[in-house]
Amino acid sequence: MFEWLKRPIRRNFGRDKIYYRMIDDMFGFIPHNIELYKAALIHKSASLEADGHTINNERLEFLGDAIIESVTSDYVFIEFPEYDEGALTKLRSKMVSRQSLNAVACSLGLDKCIICSRSVNLTQKHIYGDAFEAMMGAIYLDQGYDFTNRLLINYIYPTYLPLEEVNEQETDFKSRLIEWGQKNHHAVLFRTRGDSRSSGRNFKCVVLIDNIEVGHGVGTSKKEAEQSAAHSVSQEFSDETCARILDRLDRLEQ
Repeated sequence: MFEWLKRPIRRNFGRDKIYYRMIDDMFGFIPHNIELYKAALIHKSASLEADGHTINNERLEFLGDAIIESVTSDYVFIEFPEYDEGALTKLRSKMVSRQSLNAVACSLGLDKCIICSRSVNLTQKHIYGDAFEAMMGAIYLDQGYDFTNRLLINYIYPTYLPLEEVNEQETDFKSRLIEWGQKNHHAVLFRTRGDSRSSGRNFKCVVLIDNIEVGHGVGTSKKEAEQSAAHSVSQEFSDETCARILDRLDRLEQ
């Protein structure tokens, strides 16, 4: 069949036309093997069984994670010839962070296409980033490494994850808050525990400054929960506001 006929036929006819249309609208191409992309959207909570195999997006997520990291490493290496290893690693970490990939997934509209059980807590937003990784794994298997590389570097990154903005992002909110506490002579404490009631095995964290609760966060790991809690503090108060409030409390206690 002529290539130019594939787009209108697959977008408008057949049982999988919704999937073909979705991939074409998101990424601008018609897939060869649509089953890969269907699997990329299935969260493990909604796993299917076929011929003795479990079908969900976990294996594709594993593959996509490696592809994204490889492409991103190449990308930042070329774009920033003046950066040393440490700076390149930090920039790559920002680009492939769960926060960044979640944002990309939601911008693409993947968050509206994921198939999962109703029991899944969608506030666990790593689900969106996981689906994006799985989708990149599907594209790699279906279209090849070079195609995936070009898609990320020429379309997805410039559109949804511009290097200039990523480079300016603050992601280590915990370290920043601790540094602020040391600078302003205030004790910063992160109190973190696992939540046994959560099926997602979440961790919950409370941030205390001079024994006053000022922020809360949750995450699938202790590190993620603490970063979330520290970020909640940064969203509420600027450095100057925090210092002014805490100094007022100090005076009240005297």
